[in-house]
Amino acid sequence: MVTPAVKREAVAHLKAHLGLSERRACQIAGADRKMVRYRSQRAPDTALRGRLRDLANERRRFGYRRLFVLLRREGEASGVNRIYRLYREEGLTVRKRKARRKALGTRAPILMEARANARWSLDFVHDQFACGRRFRVLNVVDDVTRECLAAIPDTSISGRRVARELTALIERRGKPGMIVSDNGTELTSNAILKWCAEHKVEWHYIAPGKPMQNGFVESFNGRMRDEFLNETLFRNLAHARDLIAAWVADYNTARPHSALGYQTPAGFALNLTTAIARPAARDESSARRVIAQPAPKGVDQLPAPVATG
Repeated sequence: MVTPAVKREAVAHLKAHLGLSERRACQIAGADRKMVRYRSQRAPDTALRGRLRDLANERRRFGYRRLFVLLRREGEASGVNRIYRLYREEGLTVRKRKARRKALGTRAPILMEARANARWSLDFVHDQFACGRRFRVLNVVDDVTRECLAAIPDTSISGRRVARELTALIERRGKPGMIVSDNGTELTSNAILKWCAEHKVEWHYIAPGKPMQNGFVESFNGRMRDEFLNETLFRNLAHARDLIAAWVADYNTARPHSALGYQTPAGFALNLTTAIARPAARDESSARRVIAQPAPKGVDQLPAPVATG
């Protein structure tokens, strides 16, 4: 018995079941009588607890750090330690997934220019409708700004369909410097090879069995699976398209991203574009601040690295 709460329970047990006096029960339990009689004077924080529960129910896979960022946006002045205490007391802790084994050794990062459209990553994620029919989603992610550029659900997505979607995306956003993907049949088809030659886009295929070489979109797929797909039941393809489009908009404009200093991807992209448009005469420290803005006060700073791979 170490903590005051445990000692109070022991004293109450001795008094209730053995009929001992409070003085004798405290002697046996090694507790101070003042500590046993103490009643907390801390404010109940009813409104803050309620808002924290509401946010946790809306964002079921968000931890206390992201919930703290959302509360700070709403004007809450409490620090991260207080939010963490209430988060634990309300039983809102997110269940952790089983960690995978990590490969040993060092890796040489691939340097990438800190600008939008420097590199895109593509990958597929799979799910199923309520009736059991399976469908897949083609995800396209900007590796620098972490924006989800496209999330296209369909029951079948061929290489020609991927080429058409990429053409439409380039018309809206501009041509990327490089596209990274795995070696799936849709992405190694003749349609994709012809598209790369026509649009003069460099396409890099990762090594077989090495998904972490495409880590940005793999990380996005994990967040999408954990926070959205596992929490949603899709009736049909039209329903899936509507919900996925709404989730992508929320991901880009509202969800705080820890790798970007808890900014949103859209906000980070805007700051990055503004910084690039400034005069070139700026010192190195200001250039680093453009790449990774500081986290809100109270949150551990996790700067986004320029080097990737």
